[in-house]
Amino acid sequence: MNVLILGSGGREHAFAYSIIKSPLLTKLFVAPGNAGTHEIATNVDLGITDFTAIKSFVLENDISMVIVGPEAPLVEGIYDYFQTEELQHVNVIGPSKQAAVLEGSKEFAKEFMLRNNIPTAAYQSFTKETLKEGISFIDSLKPPYVLKADGLAGGKGVLIIPQAEEAKESLKEMLVGGKFGAASNKVVIEEFLDGIEMSVFVMTDGNSYKVMPTAKDYKRIGEGDTGLNTGGMGAVSPVPFANDELMQKIEDLVIQPTIEGFAKENLIYKGFVFIGLMIVNGAPEVIEYNVRMGDPETEVVLPRISSDLLAHLHAFAKAELHKEKLTIDSRSATTVMCVAGGYPENYDKGMEISGLENVEESIVFHAGTALKEGKVITNGGRVMAVTSYGNDFKQALKKSYQNVEKLHFDKIYYRKDIGFDL
Repeated sequence: MNVLILGSGGREHAFAYSIIKSPLLTKLFVAPGNAGTHEIATNVDLGITDFTAIKSFVLENDISMVIVGPEAPLVEGIYDYFQTEELQHVNVIGPSKQAAVLEGSKEFAKEFMLRNNIPTAAYQSFTKETLKEGISFIDSLKPPYVLKADGLAGGKGVLIIPQAEEAKESLKEMLVGGKFGAASNKVVIEEFLDGIEMSVFVMTDGNSYKVMPTAKDYKRIGEGDTGLNTGGMGAVSPVPFANDELMQKIEDLVIQPTIEGFAKENLIYKGFVFIGLMIVNGAPEVIEYNVRMGDPETEVVLPRISSDLLAHLHAFAKAELHKEKLTIDSRSATTVMCVAGGYPENYDKGMEISGLENVEESIVFHAGTALKEGKVITNGGRVMAVTSYGNDFKQALKKSYQNVEKLHFDKIYYRKDIGFDL
């Protein structure tokens, strides 16, 4: 079959890397892709939310599956767009527009959790008109304070603030000052959960599901988890503390009620569910849902799937995922993200990247890269992720760091403490 992957990051390169191994694949396209996907697939200059152009390309190239990497096309309704007689033969991997609101609105996600008895932190939502009530709610909570932009903010719309007065000022900046644009027209304030974070990934055809490898990512730009939030600075898989007992609790209390909730609320869902968790006193609490794979977690989760990923996704169309056997590599995988100097704020693009040919025993997943006159250059804030296997995450990390040191571009930066808290 011919497959189109939408997106240009490390996540999409990781999908391409996994899918090219499948005997079911005839030809693979990535739109718009990057310098890494260019090596293993055909990059296509398409906008990921230009549904009309995507439709034309799909029909002209006999595409039978579209794998949607980022959240924007899902929230804007690409699944629904393909539900016409002309396009219904195309298997779109992702939820419907209605189901994608789980990521598109933090408030909707919290309400879904409450309706389906899924454990999560206490919260309230506020708008510009209810700013005074929001300030009063902050006074009712114990520090630190968690403020979340309701809409999509590129992974940067969550603030954890130690002082009440600072939290109130940030609330004003979000609601009145438009700190995160339209995403913070509404703000969810919630109780701070004191625990340790992890992520669980599930693939579902809407009826059955498969639990994928667990992962833990590191969002902050600075070592020791300090500084600004980013799209992610590295990840490890599996999560060492996620033993069988904890995973059973997660499945019983979170995963099953989530999938059952989709059916109960008539949410069409054929894709990936990212469940961000905080483990508090040995029990899971849901921080957030994403309606697609996370990044950079994808770069450690997909390499650990040794069965045919494309076959699993193909089963979605017939709701036959339950017939598939998901096989997981027992080795650990880790990834370290190399970013542009100044990220996540102002940074330069167009820096030549050298040393790629010297990487050994690791996979380099390109994220913000492009080709210019035959050279690989930086083209984003998060530039590339270096993923390695090991008998445990420490051994894997050692390999990743050894190979990161072989890569060079002006003002390259990476955290040297991924996995420090495990």
